[in-house]
Amino acid sequence: MFTPLELFIGQRYTHSRRRNRFISFISFASMLGIMLGVMVLITVLSIMNGFEKELRDKILGVVAHVTVSGTNGQLSDWAAQLERLRDADHVIGAAPYVQKQVMLTNGNQMRAVMLQGIDPAQQGQVSDVDFKMLEGSFFNLKPREYGIVLGVEVASGLGVIPGDKVTVIVPQVQVTPAGVLPRVRRFTVVGVYQIGHPEYDGMTGFIELGDASRLFKLGEDVGGIRLKLDDLFAAQGLQADLQHSLGNDFKVTDWSEEHGSLFRAVRMERIAMTMILFLVVCVALFNLVASLMMAVNDKEADIAILRTFGMPGRRVMRIFMIQGSIIGVFGTLVGVALGVLLSLNISAVMAFLETTFGFKVFSADLFYISEIPSDLRWENVIWITIAALIASVLATVYPARRAAQIQPAESLRYE
Repeated sequence: MFTPLELFIGQRYTHSRRRNRFISFISFASMLGIMLGVMVLITVLSIMNGFEKELRDKILGVVAHVTVSGTNGQLSDWAAQLERLRDADHVIGAAPYVQKQVMLTNGNQMRAVMLQGIDPAQQGQVSDVDFKMLEGSFFNLKPREYGIVLGVEVASGLGVIPGDKVTVIVPQVQVTPAGVLPRVRRFTVVGVYQIGHPEYDGMTGFIELGDASRLFKLGEDVGGIRLKLDDLFAAQGLQADLQHSLGNDFKVTDWSEEHGSLFRAVRMERIAMTMILFLVVCVALFNLVASLMMAVNDKEADIAILRTFGMPGRRVMRIFMIQGSIIGVFGTLVGVALGVLLSLNISAVMAFLETTFGFKVFSADLFYISEIPSDLRWENVIWITIAALIASVLATVYPARRAAQIQPAESLRYE
């Protein structure tokens, strides 16, 4: 006698070719559905995680996690505040800044940009832009030399390269013998950078902090202080603590106020996609239930004979639970393996498809991200695997209970 008998009979039923091939086809279809559902669920979640990571690296690598400024847009005695803020919890970098909207011109070309005054020696503590320079460097920004670093789209729109001059027009008027005129200043382009985000490549420029204070008539003041944290998700808590400790004379903001909606949208989309794709797995599980119900009807005489030999109903129930579980476990494990493999190689797969069929999924001119990113997280793989396995086992309970309730006398009456 084979031991355990339920396992022997259950695995025989999964590949039996006798009598009804349609049941075998439905079982195969349900296994294939579970496999594809799990594979797609892992792949899509990895891609959504990759999108979130790319956006975080591209955007939050440039903007400050927390910003401290005066309520009037100016910050006095900023050097003392800078040292104090560097000692705050989670802060790993701090740097002063000035920021104003200006107009840049070169000949007939004009471009509105957000001009930022920075200290090149400290800017690297709060921004990654210096590591994405195409030409020049932030360290070319020196006091009273009036140099400017531009995003690649700004430089292209103005038709300038490092060494060329641009005119900065400040939307603040000054009274001169010739009348009321806006303030203007000539700057020399000393660097060009590319982040891959249109908001920064096409709408931002940088000048030296002291030059910015003189240009905007701030005296010794700055616009504020930017902070970089070791954990960007601690920004909201730190923002509340700093606002409470600094008082109402200061304005403290964090990155979520400006960019939080974008990341919340990505997370909500990830949750929605997870629910939708898990429903695909559920549809495959309904197919599994249907195939088991047909298998129970097909094996009704066999069940009656086993019951006549004295097999309890609970052991009959185990036979069909084992049969369905083998289908569900096999489909889940193969789907997990294929999903992990596809997630780790999605860039190569998409590059092959784009080359073969001659199309581009994400054009760099239209999207922040020019290729499909993937960030495989093993915790996602683990919970998807566990959820699919549990759902596969639960799907076998009802058909197995129906098998256990079959009465031998009724089933064998017409045999």
